[in-house]
Amino acid sequence: MNPGIELCDSQALTERGKAVLFDVRLWNEHVRAFALRFEGRAVAYVNRCAHVPAEMDWQPGEFLDDSREWIICSIHGAVYDPRSGECVGGPCVRSRLIEVPVVERDGKVYWYPSDDVQPALTD
Repeated sequence: MNPGIELCDSQALTERGKAVLFDVRLWNEHVRAFALRFEGRAVAYVNRCAHVPAEMDWQPGEFLDDSREWIICSIHGAVYDPRSGECVGGPCVRSRLIEVPVVERDGKVYWYPSDDVQPALTD
């Protein structure tokens, strides 16, 4: 069983709070990803709007709108469901964020690489 890559302590993800940012490679390009807690569950996505590939946070780690219900792209106004990454409003309807699989165990959050999302290269 693949143990995953340790991301953070579970307590670092507060309900509908600031996200934890981390570096990954998407299609062999260095990009950022983020993890946050929504409805008690850790979720993670590549920090790239489905409309135009730009980082979405309006401040580092801040992805949720004022109501703390939706992930919102600070540049394009695209609105995403935090549970699924699906775009529910704005210029990218029917698209979705690229998910980064995460699990919580023993008080830690771990992420899992995929064919598209791999660990960032270290110098």
